[in-house]
Amino acid sequence: MSSWLLILLLSLLKTTLATELTFELPDSSKECFYEEIKKNTSATLEFQVVTGGQYDVDVQLEDPKGGVLYKKVKMQFDSHTFVAHETGIYKVCFSNEFSTFSHKIVYMDFQVGEEPPLPGIGDHVTVLTQLEASAQEIHKSLNTIIDYQTHHRLREAQGRKRAEDLNERVLWWSIMETIAILFIAFGQVFVLKNFFTDKKPHPAYMPLKT
Repeated sequence: MSSWLLILLLSLLKTTLATELTFELPDSSKECFYEEIKKNTSATLEFQVVTGGQYDVDVQLEDPKGGVLYKKVKMQFDSHTFVAHETGIYKVCFSNEFSTFSHKIVYMDFQVGEEPPLPGIGDHVTVLTQLEASAQEIHKSLNTIIDYQTHHRLREAQGRKRAEDLNERVLWWSIMETIAILFIAFGQVFVLKNFFTDKKPHPAYMPLKT
């Protein structure tokens, strides 16, 4: 029992070759990432704009010879799976060149290859035992939990950023309303003061003394 638990824990550290990161994409800029992929290997590119502007970005995936495998303009999120037709360095670029003032935060997950089976199960020639089947199900469930956690973490970051933007807009709107109210109040006081101020008659309209 203890040996199988140890194998299960070690297997969690052995996953597919993947590049998962969240990076800042400044305005009018372009960021590219490179991944070496062997021929006939399946790979999946997944991305999502977390914060910034209209939550959109330009994406382009190129093969080692510069051929375009995937290209999208002003996308908020997407996923693309492909099989490498040759061994080499594949490039994926995220562009924010169309935006002149909006910085953006982008999440990217570039998975290469299939996840290897648990140790001792991939070469299993007989029916899996109940313990082995349970270990495999736990492993799949943990991977699913990781995916859900990543999804909710991104949604939480988006919600927080939108709440901060809304709070900033409300703050500035309140400041503008306060300034307008003070301006109107001082204007009304000035006008009313002029109504009740005694004005000296103009010399041209002075009554003649007899």
